[in-house]
Amino acid sequence: IVTGAGERAFTAGLDLKELGKQGLGAATDQNPARNPCRALESLSIPVIGAINGVAITGGFELALACDIRIASTNARFADTHARVGVIPGWGLSQKLSRFIGLSRACELSFTGQFLGAETACDWGLVNHLYEPRELMPKARALAMDMISVDPDFLKAYKQLIFDGYDRSFKEAMALEKQTTDAWNENVTAESVEQQRLKVVERGRTLKN
Repeated sequence: IVTGAGERAFTAGLDLKELGKQGLGAATDQNPARNPCRALESLSIPVIGAINGVAITGGFELALACDIRIASTNARFADTHARVGVIPGWGLSQKLSRFIGLSRACELSFTGQFLGAETACDWGLVNHLYEPRELMPKARALAMDMISVDPDFLKAYKQLIFDGYDRSFKEAMALEKQTTDAWNENVTAESVEQQRLKVVERGRTLKN
């Protein structure tokens, strides 16, 4: 789970004063050891972004690097790259349009306007909205739900989804077939039955 301290800000990204003195190295470095977005993208486990406040420019990019985003009602997003004359180097120019549509992404990026929490949820940028005090308990509950899945399966499924997302639909379907054949070859009827019983029990628990 990635979140900011307190309830006011997720992160405002890189320090513009620092960039103005030391140059843009930090904004273009692709090494996961120094680039937080690449570090998150390199993780084989799911990453939940709990967006608790403003996520601006580099902070917006960090939010987009999370696999799943939930937000508090205090959350706001803004891409101010155009206002400072720096082309994004952490993925925003390509990811945002894929998540909310080309026209909406262009409007946000070309104006630097803020996007409020409710609209972000309506546009599919975040999955759910919660009151600030509920955000982290909800994030932890979501994480615990995922942890209940076999970890090796979860990693393999995440890799398949993201590897396929980077390909054409036809190539992605071929990748799914290849991955399915390799994985399911080791799945036995007994294991399916065991998992079926767990699913039934989980359904009963959730209803209660």
